[in-house]
Amino acid sequence: QVQLVESGGGLVQAGGSLRLSCAASGRAFSSHNLGWFRQAPGKEREFVAAIHYSGKSTTYAGSVKGRFTISRDNAKNTVYLQMDSLKPDDTADYYCAAGRNFPLSSTLAYAYWGQGTQVTVSS
Repeated sequence: QVQLVESGGGLVQAGGSLRLSCAASGRAFSSHNLGWFRQAPGKEREFVAAIHYSGKSTTYAGSVKGRFTISRDNAKNTVYLQMDSLKPDDTADYYCAAGRNFPLSSTLAYAYWGQGTQVTVSS
């Protein structure tokens, strides 16, 4: 089993940057794919980025490609989401997730979820 705790959210102006972290507990971290999803008020949860358990493959939603970067440090049991050139549309609660299924862009691929961290981008 994997427990996930996100941190790093906050308020930032448009054009700014934030780095989200997600710390995991549990021995199986390195064998899980990891993803970031977000949910804005009144909207469904949507895929943001994911990284294969090997760390050799990443995938991004079109809306964040080129602005966000996902990475993982298996030695620290942590996954990161570097968010640059933030826009007001990026405002949402951000969730990290761990799982072993595919496709990585689907919420159904993940068995474990964190509680979320709020990101607000002001214009």
